[in-house]
Amino acid sequence: MEIAAILKSYKLWAPIYDLTFGAVSHMSRRKTVDYINSRQGRVLEIGVGTGLALERYKPHLEVTGIDVSPNMLEKARRKVANKKLSHIVRIDQMDARSMAFPDDHFDVVVAMFLVSVAPEPERTLAEMARVCKPGGEIVIINHFARKGGFLGRIEQFFAPHANLLGWHSDFEMHRVTGADALEVVSIQDYPPFGLFKLLKQRKRVSDRTAA
Repeated sequence: MEIAAILKSYKLWAPIYDLTFGAVSHMSRRKTVDYINSRQGRVLEIGVGTGLALERYKPHLEVTGIDVSPNMLEKARRKVANKKLSHIVRIDQMDARSMAFPDDHFDVVVAMFLVSVAPEPERTLAEMARVCKPGGEIVIINHFARKGGFLGRIEQFFAPHANLLGWHSDFEMHRVTGADALEVVSIQDYPPFGLFKLLKQRKRVSDRTAA
């Protein structure tokens, strides 16, 4: 999807997002944040959207959220202000393909339900790896294409309607596991009914970094 299509789609989705896809993805989002809460340091959430996950982060973390949609970010900023979430240090409009953060800056970089929306997911993954510290984690929760079966056929049916849906129903996992700087740690099925998968990757520590 191109940025213009994403902005148009999420301008329409923003008023009802929390009650629709937000409800479907609630359990997986909660479990993902619970895992991140076991980590330490700086966290970057890419595609923060309306800020559905923000109040679940524990205060020992320093959380930054970015999104390309101003309509979504307006709701996220309102949640931060209304709930006085002081550990959410930044909420910025930003394209994940070219982030304004230094190299090796975050301990955890998380993308929840983003990669099947991003125009260039491989480039987004490369940026996630760049801003993650060596030894840090890249955490992705998303729906990925199934191989065959009834649900696989449904995904293929909806695939041409990505601009209307706001995401690619036939998105394949290999598109976000190819960065040389990363190694896959684990892949887990997440609810509801294994619809989503949690993909954990770790940024390699090079000899130069270790020295």
